[in-house]
Amino acid sequence: MAKFAVIMPAAGKSSRFHDKNYKKPFAPLANRAVWLHSAERFLGRSDVVQVILVISPEDREYFNFKFASNVAILGIDVVEGGAERSDSVARALAKLKPEADFVAVHDAARPCLCDEWIDGVFAAAQKSGAAILAVPVAGTLKRSDGKRVLETLGRSDVWEAQTPQVFRRDLLVEAYEKRGKEPATDDAQLVERLGKPVTVVPGSRINLKITTREDLRLAEASLKALPKPKLSGPLNPFADSDMWR
Repeated sequence: MAKFAVIMPAAGKSSRFHDKNYKKPFAPLANRAVWLHSAERFLGRSDVVQVILVISPEDREYFNFKFASNVAILGIDVVEGGAERSDSVARALAKLKPEADFVAVHDAARPCLCDEWIDGVFAAAQKSGAAILAVPVAGTLKRSDGKRVLETLGRSDVWEAQTPQVFRRDLLVEAYEKRGKEPATDDAQLVERLGKPVTVVPGSRINLKITTREDLRLAEASLKALPKPKLSGPLNPFADSDMWR
Protein backbone atom coordinates (compact mmCIF):
# COMPACT_ATOMS: atom_id res chain seq x y z
CA MET A 1 0.00 0.00 0.00
CA ALA A 2 1.31 3.45 -0.92
CA LYS A 3 1.89 5.71 2.06
CA PHE A 4 0.86 9.36 2.15
CA ALA A 5 1.93 12.36 4.20
CA VAL A 6 -0.45 15.30 4.43
CA ILE A 7 0.70 18.92 4.70
CA MET A 8 -1.92 21.41 5.90
CA PRO A 9 -0.87 25.07 5.50
CA ALA A 10 -2.40 27.31 8.19
CA ALA A 11 0.15 30.12 8.36
CA GLY A 12 -1.69 32.78 6.36
CA LYS A 13 -2.76 36.20 7.58
CA SER A 14 -6.53 35.58 7.20
CA SER A 15 -6.77 39.20 6.05
CA ARG A 16 -10.25 38.76 4.55
CA PHE A 17 -11.67 36.89 7.53
CA HIS A 18 -12.10 40.07 9.61
CA ASP A 19 -12.27 38.50 13.06
CA LYS A 20 -10.14 39.96 15.83
CA ASN A 21 -10.44 36.80 17.93
CA TYR A 22 -9.56 34.07 15.43
CA LYS A 23 -7.67 33.39 12.24
CA LYS A 24 -9.82 31.25 9.97
CA PRO A 25 -8.13 27.86 10.59
CA PHE A 26 -8.62 28.32 14.34
CA ALA A 27 -12.20 29.62 14.26
CA PRO A 28 -14.90 27.44 15.86
CA LEU A 29 -17.02 25.48 13.39
CA ALA A 30 -19.66 23.02 14.62
CA ASN A 31 -18.07 22.92 18.07
CA ARG A 32 -14.44 22.53 17.11
CA ALA A 33 -11.74 24.39 15.21
CA VAL A 34 -11.80 24.51 11.42
CA TRP A 35 -8.36 22.88 11.10
CA LEU A 36 -9.46 19.90 13.22
CA HIS A 37 -12.30 19.17 10.79
CA SER A 38 -9.74 19.19 7.97
CA ALA A 39 -7.26 17.00 9.82
CA GLU A 40 -9.73 14.35 10.93
CA ARG A 41 -10.43 13.24 7.36
CA PHE A 42 -6.83 12.10 7.02
CA LEU A 43 -5.92 10.92 10.52
CA GLY A 44 -8.31 7.98 10.37
CA ARG A 45 -6.85 6.57 7.14
CA SER A 46 -4.56 3.54 7.15
CA ASP A 47 -2.63 4.92 4.15
CA VAL A 48 -1.74 8.23 5.87
CA VAL A 49 1.45 7.99 7.92
CA GLN A 50 1.87 11.67 8.83
CA VAL A 51 -0.11 14.89 9.12
CA ILE A 52 1.87 18.15 9.29
CA LEU A 53 0.15 21.39 10.25
CA VAL A 54 2.03 24.56 9.29
CA ILE A 55 1.35 27.59 11.47
CA SER A 56 2.73 31.11 11.61
CA PRO A 57 5.46 31.74 14.21
CA GLU A 58 3.31 34.58 15.57
CA ASP A 59 0.54 32.07 16.31
CA ARG A 60 2.72 29.58 18.18
CA GLU A 61 1.90 30.74 21.71
CA TYR A 62 -1.85 30.91 21.02
CA PHE A 63 -1.82 27.57 19.20
CA ASN A 64 0.01 25.78 22.01
CA PHE A 65 -2.41 27.20 24.57
CA LYS A 66 -5.50 26.14 22.63
CA PHE A 67 -4.46 22.97 20.85
CA ALA A 68 -1.43 21.35 22.54
CA SER A 69 -3.58 18.49 23.84
CA ASN A 70 -5.04 17.82 20.38
CA VAL A 71 -1.58 17.70 18.83
CA ALA A 72 -0.27 15.33 21.50
CA ILE A 73 -3.22 12.93 21.40
CA LEU A 74 -3.52 12.82 17.63
CA GLY A 75 0.18 12.66 16.81
CA ILE A 76 0.18 15.69 14.50
CA ASP A 77 3.48 17.36 13.61
CA VAL A 78 3.49 21.16 13.80
CA VAL A 79 5.92 23.24 11.74
CA GLU A 80 6.37 27.00 11.71
CA GLY A 81 5.83 28.48 8.26
CA GLY A 82 7.61 31.16 6.27
CA ALA A 83 6.74 34.48 4.67
CA GLU A 84 4.86 32.92 1.74
CA ARG A 85 2.73 29.81 1.39
CA SER A 86 5.39 28.14 -0.74
CA ASP A 87 7.96 28.78 1.99
CA SER A 88 5.64 27.12 4.50
CA VAL A 89 5.12 24.02 2.36
CA ALA A 90 8.87 23.80 1.72
CA ARG A 91 9.53 23.76 5.46
CA ALA A 92 6.99 20.97 5.91
CA LEU A 93 8.58 18.96 3.08
CA ALA A 94 11.83 19.00 5.06
CA LYS A 95 10.02 17.24 7.94
CA LEU A 96 8.51 14.35 5.98
CA LYS A 97 8.82 10.86 7.37
CA PRO A 98 11.01 8.62 5.21
CA GLU A 99 8.21 6.11 4.61
CA ALA A 100 5.93 8.62 2.84
CA ASP A 101 5.72 7.83 -0.89
CA PHE A 102 3.26 10.61 -1.76
CA VAL A 103 2.51 14.05 -0.36
CA ALA A 104 -0.95 15.59 -0.20
CA VAL A 105 -1.23 19.34 0.36
CA HIS A 106 -4.62 20.36 1.77
CA ASP A 107 -5.78 23.78 2.95
CA ALA A 108 -6.34 23.76 6.70
CA ALA A 109 -9.27 26.13 6.06
CA ARG A 110 -11.02 23.65 3.72
CA PRO A 111 -12.95 21.49 6.23
CA CYS A 112 -15.78 20.03 4.13
CA LEU A 113 -14.07 16.98 2.71
CA CYS A 114 -15.26 13.39 2.36
CA ASP A 115 -13.48 10.06 2.06
CA GLU A 116 -14.73 9.47 -1.49
CA TRP A 117 -12.95 12.55 -2.84
CA ILE A 118 -9.75 11.70 -0.99
CA ASP A 119 -9.86 8.13 -2.30
CA GLY A 120 -10.25 9.44 -5.85
CA VAL A 121 -7.40 11.92 -5.82
CA PHE A 122 -5.08 9.54 -3.95
CA ALA A 123 -5.73 6.83 -6.54
CA ALA A 124 -5.20 9.21 -9.46
CA ALA A 125 -1.89 10.43 -8.02
CA GLN A 126 -0.66 6.85 -7.74
CA LYS A 127 -1.38 6.34 -11.43
CA SER A 128 -0.01 9.60 -12.86
CA GLY A 129 2.28 10.98 -10.17
CA ALA A 130 0.26 14.18 -9.65
CA ALA A 131 -3.45 14.82 -9.21
CA ILE A 132 -5.71 17.57 -7.88
CA LEU A 133 -9.36 17.95 -7.00
CA ALA A 134 -11.09 20.60 -9.11
CA VAL A 135 -14.54 21.68 -10.26
CA PRO A 136 -15.53 23.07 -13.67
CA VAL A 137 -16.21 26.80 -13.72
CA ALA A 138 -19.95 27.32 -13.98
CA GLY A 139 -20.32 31.09 -14.10
CA THR A 140 -19.65 33.58 -16.88
CA LEU A 141 -16.12 34.96 -16.66
CA LYS A 142 -15.36 38.65 -17.26
CA ARG A 143 -12.00 40.37 -17.45
CA SER A 144 -12.16 43.83 -15.93
CA ASP A 145 -9.92 46.78 -15.13
CA GLY A 146 -11.76 47.12 -11.84
CA LYS A 147 -14.31 49.58 -13.17
CA ARG A 148 -15.61 48.17 -16.44
CA VAL A 149 -15.73 44.92 -18.38
CA LEU A 150 -12.93 44.54 -20.92
CA GLU A 151 -13.98 41.19 -22.35
CA THR A 152 -15.95 38.02 -21.70
CA LEU A 153 -13.76 34.96 -21.36
CA GLY A 154 -14.63 31.46 -22.49
CA ARG A 155 -15.14 28.95 -19.71
CA SER A 156 -14.86 25.78 -21.77
CA ASP A 157 -12.31 23.44 -20.19
CA VAL A 158 -11.70 25.89 -17.33
CA TRP A 159 -11.57 24.35 -13.86
CA GLU A 160 -11.24 25.82 -10.38
CA ALA A 161 -8.51 24.04 -8.44
CA GLN A 162 -9.19 22.71 -4.95
CA THR A 163 -7.25 20.64 -2.44
CA PRO A 164 -6.07 18.03 -1.67
CA GLN A 165 -3.40 18.24 -4.33
CA VAL A 166 -1.40 15.02 -4.28
CA PHE A 167 2.03 14.30 -5.72
CA ARG A 168 4.67 11.63 -5.80
CA ARG A 169 7.09 12.72 -3.10
CA ASP A 170 10.18 13.07 -5.26
CA LEU A 171 8.22 15.04 -7.86
CA LEU A 172 6.96 17.63 -5.37
CA VAL A 173 10.35 17.93 -3.72
CA GLU A 174 11.94 18.58 -7.12
CA ALA A 175 9.26 21.13 -7.98
CA TYR A 176 10.01 23.06 -4.79
CA GLU A 177 13.75 22.84 -5.23
CA LYS A 178 13.39 24.40 -8.70
CA ARG A 179 10.58 26.85 -7.92
CA GLY A 180 12.71 29.97 -8.24
CA LYS A 181 11.32 33.40 -7.35
CA GLU A 182 8.33 33.45 -9.68
CA PRO A 183 5.18 33.14 -7.55
CA ALA A 184 2.81 30.21 -7.94
CA THR A 185 -0.85 30.16 -6.93
CA ASP A 186 -0.81 26.48 -5.94
CA ASP A 187 1.47 23.47 -5.69
CA ALA A 188 0.28 21.98 -8.96
CA GLN A 189 1.59 25.02 -10.85
CA LEU A 190 5.11 24.27 -9.64
CA VAL A 191 4.81 20.71 -10.94
CA GLU A 192 3.41 22.00 -14.24
CA ARG A 193 6.54 24.14 -14.64
CA LEU A 194 8.59 20.95 -14.66
CA GLY A 195 6.60 19.88 -17.71
CA LYS A 196 4.89 17.09 -15.78
CA PRO A 197 1.19 16.26 -16.28
CA VAL A 198 -1.28 16.85 -13.47
CA THR A 199 -4.48 14.80 -13.45
CA VAL A 200 -7.78 16.57 -12.70
CA VAL A 201 -10.16 14.65 -10.44
CA PRO A 202 -13.72 16.05 -10.22
CA GLY A 203 -14.37 17.44 -6.77
CA SER A 204 -17.40 19.21 -5.35
CA ARG A 205 -18.43 22.78 -4.58
CA ILE A 206 -19.17 21.53 -1.06
CA ASN A 207 -15.39 21.33 -0.63
CA LEU A 208 -15.23 25.07 -0.04
CA LYS A 209 -12.35 27.07 1.35
CA ILE A 210 -13.25 29.37 4.21
CA THR A 211 -12.20 32.91 3.36
CA THR A 212 -14.74 35.15 5.12
CA ARG A 213 -16.83 34.77 8.26
CA GLU A 214 -19.91 34.20 6.08
CA ASP A 215 -18.25 31.05 4.75
CA LEU A 216 -18.48 29.51 8.22
CA ARG A 217 -22.27 29.33 7.90
CA LEU A 218 -21.98 27.64 4.52
CA ALA A 219 -19.41 25.22 5.89
CA GLU A 220 -21.56 24.28 8.87
CA ALA A 221 -24.44 23.41 6.55
CA SER A 222 -22.10 21.48 4.26
CA LEU A 223 -20.68 19.42 7.13
CA LYS A 224 -24.17 18.16 7.92
CA ALA A 225 -24.50 16.85 4.37
CA LEU A 226 -21.24 14.90 4.44
CA PRO A 227 -20.94 11.27 5.51
CA LYS A 228 -19.35 10.73 8.90
CA PRO A 229 -15.57 10.18 8.83
CA LYS A 230 -14.18 6.72 9.46
CA LEU A 231 -13.11 7.17 13.06
CA SER A 232 -10.75 4.74 14.73
CA GLY A 233 -8.12 4.68 17.43
CA PRO A 234 -6.77 8.13 18.31
CA LEU A 235 -9.57 9.93 16.49
CA ASN A 236 -12.13 9.06 19.14
CA PRO A 237 -11.29 12.23 21.16
CA PHE A 238 -12.91 14.26 18.39
CA ALA A 239 -16.24 13.17 19.81
CA ASP A 240 -15.55 15.56 22.67
CA SER A 241 -16.90 18.86 21.42
CA ASP A 242 -14.86 20.81 23.99
CA MET A 243 -11.50 19.87 22.50
CA TRP A 244 -11.16 22.89 20.25
CA ARG A 245 -11.53 25.34 23.12
